[in-house]
Order: sequence, then structure tokens, then C-alpha cells
Amino acid sequence: MEKRQLYQSTIAPFLAMKQMLFIAGPRQCGKTTLAKMIAERFESSLYFNWDIITDRKKLRANPYFYEAMDRKSSKTPLVLFDEIHKFNQWKNYLKGVYDRSHDDFKFIITGSGRLDLFRKGGDSLAGRYFLVHVWPFTLAELAQVADSFEKFWRNPSYVESSSPSTLEIWRRLEAYSGFPTPYLSANREVYRVWSDTYRNQLIREDVRDLSGIVKIDSVEAMVDLLPVRVGSPLSINNLAQDIEVSFDTSKAWLETLERFFVIFRVPPFSKKIARAITKEQKLYLYDYAQIADPAARFENMVAMELSRAVKNWTERGLGRFDLRYVRSKDKEECDFLITENQTPKLLIECKLSDPNVSKSLVKFQDALKVPAIQLVNEPGINRIIRNGTRTITVASAHDWLRTLP
Repeated sequence: MEKRQLYQSTIAPFLAMKQMLFIAGPRQCGKTTLAKMIAERFESSLYFNWDIITDRKKLRANPYFYEAMDRKSSKTPLVLFDEIHKFNQWKNYLKGVYDRSHDDFKFIITGSGRLDLFRKGGDSLAGRYFLVHVWPFTLAELAQVADSFEKFWRNPSYVESSSPSTLEIWRRLEAYSGFPTPYLSANREVYRVWSDTYRNQLIREDVRDLSGIVKIDSVEAMVDLLPVRVGSPLSINNLAQDIEVSFDTSKAWLETLERFFVIFRVPPFSKKIARAITKEQKLYLYDYAQIADPAARFENMVAMELSRAVKNWTERGLGRFDLRYVRSKDKEECDFLITENQTPKLLIECKLSDPNVSKSLVKFQDALKVPAIQLVNEPGINRIIRNGTRTITVASAHDWLRTLP
């Protein structure tokens, strides 16, 4: 767990390439710690943090200050830039750094969703970086029993019973979220204090200072309303009315919250689905332990595990994977669908305690003709239901999710 091996394995191939490595993810999810672990592979390394005044002074006095670093050998040294996105000219600065020094240094840049901004349009950093996302702890990482990618997809609905320790990890995630500080403390009071502080710092520092939003109190009001909307198709118009702002403002704020890893969204899939919903996305939280409704919290946890997996597979170059959900205008719904190159691969339904197969899952499996699994938030469940020529697996969530590569 401490070594974040899942991400170290993802990052390893990029270390041999000349491009900069960007590590993005939620605040306090362990990006800097991971980067420092990677630095241990280098004989010489230098750590820079924009939040440290003396570091800022060095950069302003000499943009290429790192060239004077002490080297233990002639091998390529590593320069780690932390929080550099808070520098107004960070993109132009990194372009200059790369163009001048990429043959002589390896660069790793860690930061919040601000690192994703340059991807919105043509920017001079294009071709000079690889981007890897790091998530809070997930079950597949903590249980350390994930299958290989190839083995998993040979039979993606296959499930084996796990050890009691896996269920213990799952319940701990459920209570404290996957953020390292509250998860490792395993203390509910610590979690509450951490969660409140985390939200205030994220909104009143990162979002306010780096997005230019003036009505920060209204943004906080929006964030307060989001937990009860988890797992349902989100009406931006209704949300805008609740906080008394325009539709466009509400839409822009949601995009900002997504960019800074407060929320993530799952869009609908409509191909081959009669009367399918095509626009409204479902919303989920990174800090899901705050969700009061057990069913919504469980669905959010599964969404985190699946989103981590599809993002990681894509960034590893294993294919172009996405997470979707399926819903018709008749209100029939399947919670999740994994696609590859927009082609359906696997249906996943979540049930808090009911092991009976969802009728909607049966219907959508018939339409999409893919494997299907129904995850239940109870231990000791593992059975196979026949659906014509196909089958649907009903299983304990923690038993299946631990195998996600």
C-alpha cells in the first residue's frame, strides 16, 4: 500500500522517455509522495515546491536554477516540480524548460486538475508530456490481488471469494473514503474534521484562487447540494434554480469542480438502446464517505473503482476505455457500462442488499449482448443466473472489485 505499486507500474515506462511526466489527481491523494518514491530510482534528484518561498525565489532569480544541482553520477537526474501550476506563467515556463533541458534532465510535474487545462485547446505543451492520474486509495490497489489485464478480460464477470481482510478494507473505505489521511487514521472524528477542512481549502484556495470565480459562497452552496444528487441523472437546470444562478453559470461551476477533482461525472450510452437518455450525466464525489444514503454511497464507491480502472487502462495504452451508464426514457437503468472504442464491453449493476437480478440489467444485456455482473454490498454472495444463451453473475462487490487490474 505504501509504495502505490499500481501507479508506479503505470509510470515506469514513461520514465525512459524524454517527455515530461505530469501526475494529476485530487488534492491530498498522495501525488507528491508517489513522485518522491519515483525519485528514489534516480541517483540524483531535486525537489521544487512553489509553496515554499525560498524555492519561488530561486526560480524567479534563475529560471534554470536546477542546472546547478549536485549530481552523484553522469546519469540523467530528476527534477520534480510540485504545485508549479500556481505560477501564472507555468505553461510557458515548462515549455522553455523542456525545450532547453529535456535531453539532460527528466521532469515530473505534480498538481491538481489545473494540469488538465492546457488540453482544452491548442497549447505549446502538446507533445512534450505524458499525463497520468492518481486516485485516492481503491480496493484493487489496497488488496494487491488484481488480475492481469489479459486475464481479467478473458472472463470479466468471474468471481472468487476473498479473504476477510478484503472485506475489512472495503468497509474501511466505505467509512473513511480512500484519501490517505482519513483512511489510515480509521477514526470517524478525524474523518469529519479532515473532510470539512479539505473542502474549505479546496474551494476557498484552489477553486477561488485559480479559477477566478467570485461568488465562492454560491459554489459552496452548490457543493452542499451534490451528495443527495449522487447516482441520479443530474439536471443542471434544477441545480441552477436551487442555488439561484443561470444554467450557464451552474454548468461552468460543475466543470470547474470536475477539473479540481471535487466531482467526476459519467455520461450515458445510447447506441442500440431504444428511447435512451442521451444528455444527462450522473455525478459522483471523490470524498464519498460524506454521502448519507448507503445505496448512493455504495454506487459512488463502485464508480470510483471503475473510473480508476478505465482511466488507468487508457493511460497505459491498453485501449481507449470509458465508463458510461445506460438509461431509457422509461426509467429503466443499468448503473455502469465499460466501453472500448465506444463498443460495449461489460455491464455492471449495483444493489445495496437485494441479490435478485435487476430486470433492467437483463434487458440491457439482451440489447448489448455483453457480459453482465450485479454487485451487492454484502459478503458471501456468488451465483450465476442464466439469461438465455448468456449468464449474469451476482456477487459481493468487494470480491469482484479487488480483481480490477
